[in-house]
Amino acid sequence: MTTEAVRTERNGPVTTVILSRPERRNAVDRPTADALVEAFLAFDRDKDAAVAVFYGDNGAFCAGADLKGIAEGKGNRIEDPKPGLDIRTDDKGPMGPSRLLLSKPVIAAIVGPAVAGGLELALWCDMRIAEEDAVLGVFCRRWGVPLIDGGTVRLPRLVGMGHAMDLILTGRPVAAHEALAMGLVSRVVAKGTVREEAEKLARELSALPQDCMRHDRMSAYQQWDMDYAGAMANEFNHGRASMAGGQSTQGAARFASGRGRGGSFADI
Repeated sequence: MTTEAVRTERNGPVTTVILSRPERRNAVDRPTADALVEAFLAFDRDKDAAVAVFYGDNGAFCAGADLKGIAEGKGNRIEDPKPGLDIRTDDKGPMGPSRLLLSKPVIAAIVGPAVAGGLELALWCDMRIAEEDAVLGVFCRRWGVPLIDGGTVRLPRLVGMGHAMDLILTGRPVAAHEALAMGLVSRVVAKGTVREEAEKLARELSALPQDCMRHDRMSAYQQWDMDYAGAMANEFNHGRASMAGGQSTQGAARFASGRGRGGSFADI
């Protein structure tokens, strides 16, 4: 898929969705938000695609919603979420895919700013890798623009209420290494390497047994909406469905043959 602002590149099982609006620091207007939804839904439907990387081109991950776009008649969607969301929903958030729950992992590759709505897009991803000079923050605090793409939900769940309130109330910038310390990002890498490192990680995830990984991932997301007993039962159901596919038996046979011993992932 290719549009002016969003393009998709495939390398085997890894799909990289690239946001490219250099004149706006990759800020997202309504057409760009719609294009991001289409790109990620296409990835989710592609049976040959296993993991996606979300990358902002030209030195910026995403500077948030395009406030200038509002003045140009390209304001972001402001519509109520649809009830009964599922992994194939076409419901579109103001920033695009923020209301989607895909069936496969997405890794954010953060270079430069991931701020305001751009931070919310990074939070939507399963993992976040940041370059050492990246900056994250609720920069929309300065303009009275609220977090309506999951920021007030995902940020406390990810870093805890204390850190979340610090970021949400002050809007202050958070450097990459501080973000790593509070759990806001998963890894920090050298400048100029984040896309390469994210795609390397995506290939590693793609090499793992996919059914099991996807069921475990989905159980982890779904448990937020359940009580303890319901979450435990849901986990068991996911595990049973995973084992029914045969991957666990195949994995046990590989282990019995001597592969993967000592925690090695090299020969699984």
